[in-house]
Amino acid sequence: MRPRTLDEIVGQDRLLGPASALRRALEAGSVHSMVLWGPPGCGKTTLALLVARYADAHFQAISAVLSGLADVRKALAEAEGLFAQGRRSVLFVDEVHRFNKAQQDAFLPHIERGVIVFVGATTENPSFELNSALLSRCRVHVMDAVGADAIVVALKRALTDDERGLGELHLQVDDEALSLMAKAADGDVRRALTFLEIAAELAHENRIDESTLQQVLADRTRRFDKGGEQFYDQISALHKSVRSSDPDAALYWLVRMLDGGCEPLYLARRMVRMAVEDIGLADPRAWQLTLHAWDTYERLGSPEGELALAEAVLYLAMAPKSNAAYVAYGAARANVRESGTLEVPMHLRNAPTKLMKGLGYGKDYQYDPDIEGGVALDQQCLPDALAGTEFYAPTANGIEAKIREKLNALRAARTKAHEK
Repeated sequence: MRPRTLDEIVGQDRLLGPASALRRALEAGSVHSMVLWGPPGCGKTTLALLVARYADAHFQAISAVLSGLADVRKALAEAEGLFAQGRRSVLFVDEVHRFNKAQQDAFLPHIERGVIVFVGATTENPSFELNSALLSRCRVHVMDAVGADAIVVALKRALTDDERGLGELHLQVDDEALSLMAKAADGDVRRALTFLEIAAELAHENRIDESTLQQVLADRTRRFDKGGEQFYDQISALHKSVRSSDPDAALYWLVRMLDGGCEPLYLARRMVRMAVEDIGLADPRAWQLTLHAWDTYERLGSPEGELALAEAVLYLAMAPKSNAAYVAYGAARANVRESGTLEVPMHLRNAPTKLMKGLGYGKDYQYDPDIEGGVALDQQCLPDALAGTEFYAPTANGIEAKIREKLNALRAARTKAHEK
């Protein structure tokens, strides 16, 4: 059921619509080397085949999963032979991100000389996975996950196609069943067609009914690649939903990641980081609660322990936010790097020996508990070169509002004491 024309490709209207630049170029036979970036089942291989067809070029395909440098050289040698005869070749490299730098570099001179039109397909972000030399010689075309409505179009075409599809079976299936299969495919046309094929095999009296669908769709998961771009996109969405105080979105992304097979303890660790980085001293209980959720999950496991993670993420989303401690820590680190090894003020130094005392170590140190009010306001604790430097700026959120009030009063009192 692979599309034979651009019009038969579903769900890529943005890239291949009538007015698109790529569509116009292909129809004019003007092809260029490209990288097709998109999720599984969106039509990358199909588009590569059509590039060759519209350009009247020889099509070669290799897979970076199964091929090595020897296979690459063999394909390039074949393309060289055709080039010498005046014919172009489209070399399609599936899962191109799996090739290392040396393997990717092998294509460069052949692309430059026009021996091949290079078409690479990848599910990973080319910016991270492909070297800059190859990217500079190709245009990157982003392909979208196919929407459920578009997948239904592909399914109906398969049901009515006598030559390649299931048309000869005259299957009875209603629109609701097709819609369920399309949604379960999660943007992957190939997966949807597989569902339909299995359903056809299980159909009773040429009818795909509810019980058949239950068998076909019993075990399905959403798209999720552990360690890949979707993984980092989703953890980013979870963190930013918490930061934006959106408990519904935060809970959704947590469940999406758990549903996709993410390690729950990884999520527990990330939530501790959210508590420290984004909530901080505005609500120190968030830190404790995430640690308790982590401990609870380790004791209960799945699925019971996942509820503890859900409760923690809801609390984080609703907690007052402050990154003041995070900013202060970063400012202090930057200052330490820039200012070098500044001396500890003499009155703060430890004096365990008579010699040290004689040199002035610890001289004039004021023991705060002995001072009225419990704070030696005129005692300088920073190195002389940094006297008066302020790193921490508490917010007016949550508990930190009280910290801010007290710190402002202390700083004002210290300034007044030093002026005396």
